[in-house]
Amino acid sequence: MTEPNAKADLLRYLQDAREALLWKLDGLSEYDVRRPLTPTGTNLLGVVKHCAGVELGYLGDTFGRPFFSEEPPPWWYTEDAETNADMWATADESREEIVGLYRQAWEHSDRTIETLALDAIGHVPWWPEERRETTLHHVLVRVIADASRHAGHADIVRELIDGAVGWVNGNDSIPQGDQAYWETHRSRLENVAREAGNG
Repeated sequence: MTEPNAKADLLRYLQDAREALLWKLDGLSEYDVRRPLTPTGTNLLGVVKHCAGVELGYLGDTFGRPFFSEEPPPWWYTEDAETNADMWATADESREEIVGLYRQAWEHSDRTIETLALDAIGHVPWWPEERRETTLHHVLVRVIADASRHAGHADIVRELIDGAVGWVNGNDSIPQGDQAYWETHRSRLENVAREAGNG
């Protein structure tokens, strides 16, 4: 496979995950996009903010292409930010601001990918010194895996909010069934779990 074809494949998978993640915000209130729905606080807007930071770091800073080069980075993107600062949005950080930053991160990342060869060497500042050196190919696979993982988190969080499921708008990628079907299915699985747990 030629490098342009390899890059095109990788970018397609990355873009699919990006779009899936943003679709999970559609139609929700400001409260619902910020609601922590797991014991560790996972929330939709925080996941988008995190993914923006991941792209800006791995596909920007790692290759000497910082996004925040002319103005200081936001508080959550600095080395001395509090733990998990990139996994939630303050009341002052609007959905539009975070989604806009994520889309700008896409553009910045895409330019890095277009400009550099897949075997281009970068240095990840936050990795241990002995393994900081890496390639664009490795970093790109890592970012795709991270974005896809978080799109899966977002899918579950969105289902907990209002029952909406699916990979992308118009393609839910699950078997069709009405509410009664899913209630029966879930009840069956609960019974199987109880039976296995008592066995």
